[in-house]
Amino acid sequence: MAAGDEDDIRFEREFDPAYGRAVPVADGIQRLTVNNPSPFTFLGTNTYIVGEKSVVVIDPGPEDEAHYQALKQALDGRRVSHIAVSHTHRDHSPLARRLKQETGAIIVAEGPHRASRPLHDGEKNPFAESSDMDFTPDVALADGEKVEGDGWVLEAIHTPGHTANHAAFALEGTGIVFSADHVMAWATSIVAPPDGAMADYMASLERLLSRDDRLYLPGHGGAVTEPAAFLRGLRAHRRMRERAVLERIRSGDRLIPDMVAAIYRDTDKRLHGAAALSVLAHLEDLVEKGRVSTDGPPRLGGAYFPS
Repeated sequence: MAAGDEDDIRFEREFDPAYGRAVPVADGIQRLTVNNPSPFTFLGTNTYIVGEKSVVVIDPGPEDEAHYQALKQALDGRRVSHIAVSHTHRDHSPLARRLKQETGAIIVAEGPHRASRPLHDGEKNPFAESSDMDFTPDVALADGEKVEGDGWVLEAIHTPGHTANHAAFALEGTGIVFSADHVMAWATSIVAPPDGAMADYMASLERLLSRDDRLYLPGHGGAVTEPAAFLRGLRAHRRMRERAVLERIRSGDRLIPDMVAAIYRDTDKRLHGAAALSVLAHLEDLVEKGRVSTDGPPRLGGAYFPS
């Protein structure tokens, strides 16, 4: 799921989803894209099949009958030993339950859905309906913990930010990371409190920058072929957004809608709601750092002041 704040970094939007068809993307890896395009999912959610005779399915997707039938066809009789789920938004995780019921596979993930912080009094989670609150993995993977099958080993990399329970998966010995919604070639990931947190997101970028991977296969869109350079671009982009928020406050803006109108004036207005949540995420981080003050807990309807 992505936001529309993307005017200062080069993204790749050339992508053929090949709905209903499994596409080889690397040795022993196939991608199958759900036909669920939207401003937040690009051309659809990517499911990955890793392995030969016995496989792991990464992010099986939403409850979508056509996608499920296409997935079964793509499996072509291969045994599914594991199902790995990156996070619990409804375009990624719900189909795991049906696939487990049919195959007996073990579901692995960081953990159930949770918010990155408690709700403030009177606050509503804008993404509550998008969250798979019924999801519980069979195995909760610790950061760095590995799960293995027939010819493949996946390492869990905890990458909170987009959601509190977001994890990427590194395919051992290949330099390939399934980056899910944390890093995508087509747009920046939305960081929307209380589900997500900007401080966590930035720390997760640094975590991935400390690695030496060669290819990211994301949850939406095509591959990220130069991960280190792209990560540095994302980091610079978020720092630029932080500066823009500070500049609006110093210029006299006190409310998030006023900041969004100025900072995102060239962005599709349908995405201004997501942009407001991104600004809120930056403001929460700035308040925590002591660089901004607010009249109560940081929230969409609060007023913000320079510290």
